[in-house]
Parts: sequence; structure tokens; C-alpha cells
Amino acid sequence: MKFTCIFIITSLIITACGNKVQTMDNTTFKAEKVSQTATITVNDKITTVFPLFGAFEERKWAKGWNPTLIYPTTEIIEEGTTFKTDGHGHGEKEFIWRVSKYDQENFLIQYLVSSENRYWTITINCKPIADSKTLATVTYTFFGLSLIHISEPTRRTPISYAVFCLK
Repeated sequence: MKFTCIFIITSLIITACGNKVQTMDNTTFKAEKVSQTATITVNDKITTVFPLFGAFEERKWAKGWNPTLIYPTTEIIEEGTTFKTDGHGHGEKEFIWRVSKYDQENFLIQYLVSSENRYWTITINCKPIADSKTLATVTYTFFGLSLIHISEPTRRTPISYAVFCLK
């Protein structure tokens, strides 16, 4: 039974991408990167808005957001802070998040997010546009590492989907 399921899934994957078998070890495999960017205007000061994009402050506005701290031992945001969240979709049980860039003076934070079969970055850069308004630019960059790669970050925004079949 297990062999039959594996065979059927493998057959579907090969058929879905034009019957070309490709792996990372295959010289015909070509990894791809897709980026999507959106901007939002938030009606508050940048010093109030920017911290809300931190992993733990996000609980204040994102319903169901419940990160579990891995490193360090206290909930602070710095380069290297690592936490996990529940996965959803694509059979993924959890996402591991790591703060890969953090520049508080320039209001920039970047997360590297991974699961068992994909990874992406989320970069947020805030800029003041008035005393009480902030422009937040959010960029998702997805990295295709397998024959079929479906990327869907944890937040469902207009830029949050990238589905492609690698050639």
C-alpha cells in the first residue's frame, strides 16, 4: 500500500511538469526566485508602527499569531532571534523563522522562513511619510528548490502567493 501511494504521487508530479524528472542533483535543474512587493500606509508614527512587525509584538494585531520562542531565552528582536509557528497548507506542520536582518535605526527587519520543503524571506522596511503616517514596504521572496514548488506565506495578502513549476 505504501509503495502504491508513493508511486501514484511520483507519477502525478512527473505528469504535472511535462514528464521531466528533475532533482537538485540533475544538471537540468534550475532553481528559481520570485519576489513580490506591496506597500501599505499605516496611520501612526514610525516609532509605534515598526515594532509591530516584530515577532512578538505582532500578537497585538494578527489574530491567531502565536510564535514559540527558540532563541534567545527572552522575547527580544535581534539578528538571530529564532521562533516557530504552526504550519498550514501543503502538509507542513511548522515554520521556523529567523531574524536575518534587523536595523532598528533604519526601520528594517527581514525574516528567513523555512519548512520541511521550502523557504522564503519576508523583508519589511518602514519610512515616515508624515508625523503620524508610516509607509511599510513588505517584500516576499520565494526560492524554488524542487521540481514542484508551491509557496504560500503565513499571511494571506495580495502578494502572498507564488505557484510555479520549475523547468
